[in-house]
Amino acid sequence: MKRIVLFLATNLAVLVVLGAVTRVLGLDRLLGAHGWNLPALLGFAAVIGFGGAFVSLLMSKTIAKFSTGAQVIAQPRDQTEAWLLDTVAQLAARAGIGTPEVAIYEGEPNAFATGARRDHALVAVSTGLLQTLSHAQAAAVLGHEISHVANGDMVTLTLVQGVVNTFVVFLARVVGLLVDSALHRGDAEYRGAGIGYVATTLVCEVLFGVLASVIVAWFSRQREFRADSGSARLLGSPQPMIDALRRLGDMQPGALPRNLATAGITDRAAWLEWFASHPPLERRIAALQGARG
Repeated sequence: MKRIVLFLATNLAVLVVLGAVTRVLGLDRLLGAHGWNLPALLGFAAVIGFGGAFVSLLMSKTIAKFSTGAQVIAQPRDQTEAWLLDTVAQLAARAGIGTPEVAIYEGEPNAFATGARRDHALVAVSTGLLQTLSHAQAAAVLGHEISHVANGDMVTLTLVQGVVNTFVVFLARVVGLLVDSALHRGDAEYRGAGIGYVATTLVCEVLFGVLASVIVAWFSRQREFRADSGSARLLGSPQPMIDALRRLGDMQPGALPRNLATAGITDRAAWLEWFASHPPLERRIAALQGARG
């Protein structure tokens, strides 16, 4: 409930800020002169920006299971599954959260956590990770994912994504109207939303979307450092996480669906670090070593 209130409060705050800035700059008068309703535009931006992110969060567990083929362990079929369930339960108890659902999916080494509520999350690991990492290393990865859940990272990242989406939708349309108005200056019959508006809005949504992705990626990288640190606390030492990251660095990370890319323990390097959802493994290891020192 607290996180839902936070989500709604953030949404409202963004709308208030956008509305205030628009009025201070006099853009509300420009919008009104061309038949645009500021509250309606703000509402539209919020529905598109926050609405899409919120629905994605609510459906995250279902989408994750479907997109990866992850199978939730109801009853352990072997010692590996029994160890996995027991380890997740122990780590969740240490972190002070409800025990998540635990699932396994076929794939190269990787793991992820998702879910809208910290006491009803999902932690999934790949068969490749279980086959190539030692129990101590795998436990460190599980501690990392449990820390994501305990930190509320899924909800917070949704808030960040919703905020930037709302700004993108709103600002692209305001800039589109400004450009279109300039192109039709002196035209007494012009009422807005001409071809200049359409073209400019599309271009701005792409450009602003790229800038927004840089912001989201930066936040995602910071939460990876926090989750690494959280794993060290849960296991009582940073060494297992250091060993796990080194081992993962020797392998090609398993690809996750795009909607889960920020949730994995690691990810394929982006063409530019600004757009990377995960910091380089050597920086994560250095941060853990620094914490140990």
